[in-house]
Amino acid sequence: MAASLLRRDKKATAAHLKADLNRTDNSSGLRQLQELLDNVLNPEKPASDTEALDWCKYLLAGGDGFEEFCKTVRSYDNATLCGLVWTANFVAYRCRTCGISPCMSLCAECFNNGDHTGHDFNMFRSQAGGACDCGDSNVMRESGFCRRHRLKTGECVPSVPCDLLLMSEMVLPRFIISIIQYLRDGYTEPGEALYKPTKDLQKVLQQLEPQISFLEELTKMGGAMRTVLTKILTNQQTFKELSMGQEENVYAKRSYEKYLSALKNSGLVSVEEKGSAGAGAGAADSPAGAGALSLLGNTFTSEDQDGGQCVGQRKRVKLSSSTKDPSIMDTLKHKCFLEELLFWTIKYEFPQKMVTFLLNMLPDQDYKITFTKTFVQHYAFIMKTLMKSHESDTMSNRIVHISVQLFSNEELARHVTEECQLLDIMVTVLLYMMESCLIKSELQDEENNRHVVVNCGEALLKNNTYWPLVSDFINILSHQSVAKRFLEDHSLLMLWMSFVSFFQGMNLNKRELNEHVEFESQTYYAAFAAELEACAQPMWGLLTHCKVKETQEYTKTVVRYCLETLQIWFDAIGFVDEPAPNQVTFHLPLHRYYAMFLSKAVKCQGLDLDSLLPDQEMLMKIMVHPLQIQACLSEIHSNMWVRNGLQIKGQAMTYVQSHFCNSMIDPDIFLLQVCASRLDPDYFISSVFERFKVVDLLTMASQHQNTVLDAEQERPMLEGALTFLVILCSLRIHLGMTDDEILRAEMVSQLCMNDRTHSSLLDLIPENPNPKSGIVPGSCSFEEMLSAVADFKAPVFEPGGSMQQGMYTPKAEVWEKEFDPIMVILRTVYRRDVQSAMDRYSAFLKQSGIHTGNPWPPYKERTPLHPCYRGLVRLLHCKTLHIVIFTLLYKIWMDHQNMSEHVLCMVLYLVELGLDNHMQEDKEDEVRESFAEHCHDSWFPGTSLLSNLHHVIHFVRVRVPETAPELFLLLSLPQNLREAQLFSLVAERRRKFQEIINRSSHEASQAVRPKSSSRWHPPGSPPQLVTEILEIRESMLSLLVKLHQKLSAKQNSLSPGWLEEADPARHAHGDGITAIERILAKAASRSRHSKRCLQEICGRVCPTVTAKKNSPGDKKSMDKEERRQRARERQQKLLAEFASRQKSFMETAMDVESPEAEAAMDVGSAEPLDSDVLYDCVICGQSGPSTEDRPTGLVVLLQASSVLGHRCRSDEAKRLPTSDEEQIFPEDTCGATNDVRLALMQRYFKDSSCLQSVSIGWDGGVYVQTCGHTLHIDCHKSYMESLRNDQVLQGFSVDKGEFTCPLCRQFANSVLPCKPGRGTEAGAWHTPSNKSPATLVKEVGDLQEELGIFPVSTYTESNLTKEMESVIKDIKNATQKKYMDYGKNPGSPDNDFLFMYSVARTNLELELVHRGGNLCSGGASAAAKRSCLNQLFHVLAMHMRLYSIDSAYNPWTRLTQITQNRESEYGDEERPEVPMLFRDVPSLLIIFVLTMPQPLRKEHFTCIVKVLYTLQYTQALAALSVKFNPEERLAWSNTGAAKKVHVWSPQSIEFTLQQFCLPFLRLSCLLQHHLYGDNLPGCLIEEEFSLLVGCLGLLPGSAQSSSSLNSATCLGWNVNPFELLSQWCSELFILPSEPHPPQLFMQDPQWVAPRLLQLPDNYNTIFQYYHRKSCSVCNKTPKDPALCLVCGAFVCLKGLCCKQQGICECVLHSQHCGAATGIFLLINASVIIIIRGHRFCLWGSVYLDAHGEEDRDLRRGKPLFLCEERYRVLEQQWVSHTFDHINKRWGPHYNGL
Repeated sequence: MAASLLRRDKKATAAHLKADLNRTDNSSGLRQLQELLDNVLNPEKPASDTEALDWCKYLLAGGDGFEEFCKTVRSYDNATLCGLVWTANFVAYRCRTCGISPCMSLCAECFNNGDHTGHDFNMFRSQAGGACDCGDSNVMRESGFCRRHRLKTGECVPSVPCDLLLMSEMVLPRFIISIIQYLRDGYTEPGEALYKPTKDLQKVLQQLEPQISFLEELTKMGGAMRTVLTKILTNQQTFKELSMGQEENVYAKRSYEKYLSALKNSGLVSVEEKGSAGAGAGAADSPAGAGALSLLGNTFTSEDQDGGQCVGQRKRVKLSSSTKDPSIMDTLKHKCFLEELLFWTIKYEFPQKMVTFLLNMLPDQDYKITFTKTFVQHYAFIMKTLMKSHESDTMSNRIVHISVQLFSNEELARHVTEECQLLDIMVTVLLYMMESCLIKSELQDEENNRHVVVNCGEALLKNNTYWPLVSDFINILSHQSVAKRFLEDHSLLMLWMSFVSFFQGMNLNKRELNEHVEFESQTYYAAFAAELEACAQPMWGLLTHCKVKETQEYTKTVVRYCLETLQIWFDAIGFVDEPAPNQVTFHLPLHRYYAMFLSKAVKCQGLDLDSLLPDQEMLMKIMVHPLQIQACLSEIHSNMWVRNGLQIKGQAMTYVQSHFCNSMIDPDIFLLQVCASRLDPDYFISSVFERFKVVDLLTMASQHQNTVLDAEQERPMLEGALTFLVILCSLRIHLGMTDDEILRAEMVSQLCMNDRTHSSLLDLIPENPNPKSGIVPGSCSFEEMLSAVADFKAPVFEPGGSMQQGMYTPKAEVWEKEFDPIMVILRTVYRRDVQSAMDRYSAFLKQSGIHTGNPWPPYKERTPLHPCYRGLVRLLHCKTLHIVIFTLLYKIWMDHQNMSEHVLCMVLYLVELGLDNHMQEDKEDEVRESFAEHCHDSWFPGTSLLSNLHHVIHFVRVRVPETAPELFLLLSLPQNLREAQLFSLVAERRRKFQEIINRSSHEASQAVRPKSSSRWHPPGSPPQLVTEILEIRESMLSLLVKLHQKLSAKQNSLSPGWLEEADPARHAHGDGITAIERILAKAASRSRHSKRCLQEICGRVCPTVTAKKNSPGDKKSMDKEERRQRARERQQKLLAEFASRQKSFMETAMDVESPEAEAAMDVGSAEPLDSDVLYDCVICGQSGPSTEDRPTGLVVLLQASSVLGHRCRSDEAKRLPTSDEEQIFPEDTCGATNDVRLALMQRYFKDSSCLQSVSIGWDGGVYVQTCGHTLHIDCHKSYMESLRNDQVLQGFSVDKGEFTCPLCRQFANSVLPCKPGRGTEAGAWHTPSNKSPATLVKEVGDLQEELGIFPVSTYTESNLTKEMESVIKDIKNATQKKYMDYGKNPGSPDNDFLFMYSVARTNLELELVHRGGNLCSGGASAAAKRSCLNQLFHVLAMHMRLYSIDSAYNPWTRLTQITQNRESEYGDEERPEVPMLFRDVPSLLIIFVLTMPQPLRKEHFTCIVKVLYTLQYTQALAALSVKFNPEERLAWSNTGAAKKVHVWSPQSIEFTLQQFCLPFLRLSCLLQHHLYGDNLPGCLIEEEFSLLVGCLGLLPGSAQSSSSLNSATCLGWNVNPFELLSQWCSELFILPSEPHPPQLFMQDPQWVAPRLLQLPDNYNTIFQYYHRKSCSVCNKTPKDPALCLVCGAFVCLKGLCCKQQGICECVLHSQHCGAATGIFLLINASVIIIIRGHRFCLWGSVYLDAHGEEDRDLRRGKPLFLCEERYRVLEQQWVSHTFDHINKRWGPHYNGL
């Protein structure tokens, strides 16, 4: 039966079957169909057989054509969602204004059809792929839907007729199972012998490509078909029947067994087996979190087989107990097609087509729910496959492509969390994943450490393989309902904490003390990424849901578990009270969780801090590691870790960098602030100084022994300790600032370091990583805040071409009131940024006249502390700190070593903070009152800074080494009892904290056992200590006054009455003197006692220490100050001198940079003097004339140029096409017109004559420009030799003769010899003589005849001629061969002749273009400055003399004599010469000038111009008359003037004639200017004609008035004009055979200045049209499309598809279109690249966003708009050929662009 069906026509069969199945009794139809399908879809046939697919298509269509069937089904599409699925690199849009979920995205079509004006949207290039969310109100607001999905289309769609999809329901299950069977068959396990990993799988997938594509096609038929597919995919009954195979089907059975074995080999079992084997049936009941915390206490077994994986690494650790519900990890049961399809999709590592098919189905709601559950059920399996995969990157992207579609929807996520334990699964899977790479931690107690951490060197962390799982987890935590479930589930929280503890203390650094480390490990990247992504981001996600009072319980729970886990961690690492020396880890996620939840609790939930804090002992432990990091940061910056390599600096920078700081350093500092506010302040301060290792430095003597630091490290470490204390006491980020204040402070600190662009500011401001919280970048508060604190500086364009972007710069009042150096220090990644901020601050103060010296960092008032943290102020009011401050002030005053301005600055800052933050007096504790028994005076009576300021300390007992210098010198007493006593507290810290508080100071002093130091004693015992007594008699106040005197270098700088007028506000900005005055004023205003003491101190002008002892020191300090002052002045003077030198050099050398500068006179056209022209050689520095033997040359750049050829006649620039209708026609350009004209001439006339009648070089002509510097040619050769030997990578190729001018570094590639000679001859050939025109004409003719007799021989040997030859060679090499050979026989002298005079023409024409197309502006022009026409003409003339013009054909005779009719002379075969009326007049002028002996007398030049003007004028008349229509011609010929004025009035004719002659006159005038140095006066455009004829001497003596000037009056005839004209006209009729086309008459020679294409204002217009456009050559969509901005050609950048002879398309096009200069806009990057010859450079972008910024590579995807100024700069550089000079970063392109 089936066989007969198979033979019949498919269409008919399908129709027949459909009819059968539609009957009520359809059993026979069913049977027939099944048999047919058994045959067609026989899985034993190869998958590549397309027959089966064709059958399926016909059967589905049931007798119709498949296309029609598709259309019909689509008409029943009821989908309201777009759901378009895209893959990586697709361009999509995201609108934050419309999005509910941060992952929302739209396809371009839906975006453009929706209304998003004024929204915060951006375009982005998809990384992992995605799907369009238009129409899905769970993900985006309905207002953002596009027109198509805004209508609820579902309602008006008719219901589907039942028979339409009947066949699909029958056929598709069989089709799907056949695909599944192919997948089962094709899969080979990694264990099997024949296994070839990805290759074979790829092959299977390739064969299945058509089938899967067919499924994909079905999904695109719309809602009706998707419903059918969903039914089939989720129907468990069909699956059971088809999947296991009925009894008789052996193949199906075998296939099912394959499937089971694949399951097993994946480490999975199906549930039935599990039960029957009893494998862990007990374990399955245990809850997910059972025993999670016993994790940390477990014993470890190392896995040997993994040991080999991490070479040289520590052994991996495996947790022995299974702590989680095993069923999550290893059970899978498939009940329907969908489940098994997903299983194979995972097995085959997510093939793109399968992923797209599964996602295309998502708009179907039922499918979405089932699929999400299936996905969750396979989650563990996905992770296992991912870990084994070789292509984990691709696979990660595909996983996220799917999961982001499922988990962004809150309702769905909640549903799956409730039904499928999604959270349990995710946390378990993450734990399981990390367990695979654990190692023993070596923090603290290396031997007995029981803690395990992840190994950052493992591939899992290095390659970010965990990324998809973590990103899903963060995604679902962003939904409130899911996050709440997580926070309520205690066992889950415990599990999560144990997960976080795997990262606690990872990537431990040990300080290298001896050798430099051999191999710098880069594992820190992995460590920071892991903490940020796996710990911090989930933390921020949870914090967003703990914002209100109602959520207090959650916070309490988290805090409780944090503390428990921390306690377990301390026990595991064996921590008691001292951190191990020389170790640091930057990773303490547990501490940071604890800190951030504390901060939220106090700030948002109104919880009391104390209720969340542990006991004092725990607080002491918690503070140790964060403090260790702060000290190590300082050590790293003090170069104590240099032997660990650069990577340790990298870690220190990353820790404070903007993306990490609010998850790392901010929580750490906050935690330390919390500890400081609750612990004993003396204990805390002494801990800080001990951690920073500067205890020994704090002595009152000038010498001390530091057992732990080298001398050069002491100062930076002390500065670090003090700066840290200042930050600790003044930072308020978590202690009471509102979000807006924080944003403002962050913004100000970034802007103060440097002006910033909008995007870099967005990037630098740390925002909560979770996009749903706090400030979303681009939200109103950001923009409002920005406009409040900063001014926008629009982009500036300097003529030099350095292009700036739009920048924001701080407002003046921000500098004045808000600049906060402490915040800047906290936020700088590079230390230089702090300096930069200070420099900018001092520049502002100078500019606004507030302060002129070197200012100190200003002191900034702080926001008040939140009441919970008031305890922090006690730090500033504790004796330990006061003793340190006193000691340091004393040391600075005494000029001890290692003190610096920064130390003083920070000490004063601390004093001022103390004065501004009072203590509550009642808390004054009187415990350590009496120090009297140990000293003549106690240190301080109380703890209040205000009262301690004026407390005088008379004597200090010190311990002195016996080896110290003479004991009576106070300066050299090296140890100080008070310090010893003070820091003995530190040594005793291992005693319990309570004892420290209760112990009297008497016992403390007995125990002088500085344990902290003893550990690092160097070998050799230190000298014995003896006790000495030092007389001080100072208080802090008196020391401050003395420091004031010292800084201001005056004995009585503060008069006693000074205090009365002191006003703290006035001292806000200034240097140290101001700071001291401000502090003294504050102290005086806050306490009467202090005021009295101050007046008293100021009253005693005499120094306190006896004169004898003080004077040397005093004198010394005075001298020192003076010396410093003088040195400073000297330096200023030198700098000023240097700057002025530099300026004058810049003015002379860099004329390229400023086209507007006054033009210097051309080198050659100097004023005529009586001696030779002298040239300076910029290499050897000698000055002298250029001689035959030792010629001097100009440094020149020769480059081929097609700029002239791209000129058009219309004023309007051509528009870039942005739709298929628009086009650009290249035929009307100057280059094309001239080519056509030459080709036409060559059809009719003699070739050699044609080649002297036109100019070439419009395209590919050689332009010569110079920087104006000269050098000896032999010097140049040795210079080139040295460049050749120089191995430094240069941006140019020395082998091609390229170099940079030794003086101004301008790019060049040749040297143009200067002609030897004296200026005197000039006089003779300038003077006009009164010869008659006829004699002059005769003389000119004779001079031309002379050429043949020219003494060429004398020239041959000299160096000069050799050089000239070589330059000619360079000029020829500068352009391509095709631009030189226009003759019929290549290589003929005629070709060469044409090329040579055209070089002169090209340079004259280009100079005209640079002067604006006319000579109205007169002599001043930048072009003139770079021009070297005089020298160039000389070289060309030398070369042209080799050619003589045959006198018989000399055009001069035909211009000036009536010749006899020479028709007879032409042989029949030879073509005639070009008639005079068809010849190009400027070309003739240049030929005459170049072929006559040099120097040419001016009268002869004028004579030539006069004769040629008559020809030009006649041509103008001829061209004009051709334009007349017959009536006009008649009218004019009858009367000589029109009776009835038609179109042409005499005025319009006169105007046209003048315009026609102008180009010739301009060129002649310019030539005269260069040859004879005549100046060019400026004029109005209307007067240009009369001015030029005046300059050229064409005016007859009578006519002088310019107003009535008529173009005809300038004509001068030597022979009868009528006869001459008749002769010229008769030449046209020599060839009677065919009339010449009128195009040969000179067309209008006027061309408009060259322009680039006109671009649309909005970049999106270009992008949308071109980024998907296919290339005309290869018909593919280019990966990197580019546009030529000169001609609009669309090319493939770097495309191998369009490569010809190894040259890629952009380079090819640049050669063809711009003679090796190309300007291309890269569509996908919005930047412009310039190709110049063999080099290229990135020019920048002419499209900027609303903030004046480029968006290279469209990374930000904000709307971009054309910046006219930039585009003009680009065009100007193109026209003036200055790309090489202005753009500095060139590289070779190796023809690969």
